[in-house]
Amino acid sequence: MEFAVINTGGKQYKVSKGDTLKIEKIVGDFKVGDKIVFDKVMLVDNGKDATIGTPFIPKASVEATLEEIGKNATIEVVKYKPKSRYFKRNGHRQPFFKVKISAIK
Repeated sequence: MEFAVINTGGKQYKVSKGDTLKIEKIVGDFKVGDKIVFDKVMLVDNGKDATIGTPFIPKASVEATLEEIGKNATIEVVKYKPKSRYFKRNGHRQPFFKVKISAIK
């Protein structure tokens, strides 16, 4: 089974064809159904031999289709200092892209 390791959003993901994963939002104007090409491929393994990049493999790419744009659940950020009447509470929802891997080239 062929798989690849890609780098996006400061994280590394092991992907193979047909996988669905949540990644960090990518800068740009994207809509659901758009094709996204990941060119920062670190490793490609086709079952027989592996190609390892230094740090990336030139001319290697992974194609994906954007399935969903959304926001994760709210996390609560609390800042507190005892004995000083200082208390701040904030919420944060991190945006994400849900992509389906269509091809490894």
